[in-house]
Amino acid sequence: MKKNFSKLLALYLPYLLLGLAATNFGEAWRLAEGKEMGDRILSLMGTIPVAFANPLPSLHPLDILVGICCGAGLRLAVYLKSKNAKKYRHGMEYGSARWGNAKDIEPFQAPKFEDNIILTKTERLMMSNRPPDPKNARNKNVLVVGGSGSGKTRFFIKPNLLQCDSKAFPVSFVVTDPKGYNYRG
Repeated sequence: MKKNFSKLLALYLPYLLLGLAATNFGEAWRLAEGKEMGDRILSLMGTIPVAFANPLPSLHPLDILVGICCGAGLRLAVYLKSKNAKKYRHGMEYGSARWGNAKDIEPFQAPKFEDNIILTKTERLMMSNRPPDPKNARNKNVLVVGGSGSGKTRFFIKPNLLQCDSKAFPVSFVVTDPKGYNYRG
């Protein structure tokens, strides 16, 4: 019982302290003179030091009501902000990414092997401009960058060039080959 009380006290202590401090603002508003709102706000600047001269909260019913409203308003704002947190996935640990599998890439692949760009040994990307589900449409441009000997030609360029005879989806390639190894005339 004592443990639950201490948890609740720790959770609601900031709102309680703000509410108690806000009672002094309620007292300052009550002590401010003026019939018009502008006059009262100008007078409020002079009554704030008087209200905060005593560090104890004001016990006047109107001041306590102001304190309760301020504390409850802050709690409501924190609650609404936590419910509308779009960056966080509730109930999941931060950084819970995982490696993709065959099921994840399947919607982006054409059923016929020849109608795909070969990306890796197991992953391909369909060449169709109109996939069955429009949200799976992807840009077909590929930029292959890598150091010398990393396998750019062997594992990407040659397999895709050898497959480039699809009748249903004509393909064009722009390959920069400064050394001239891929094309020998």
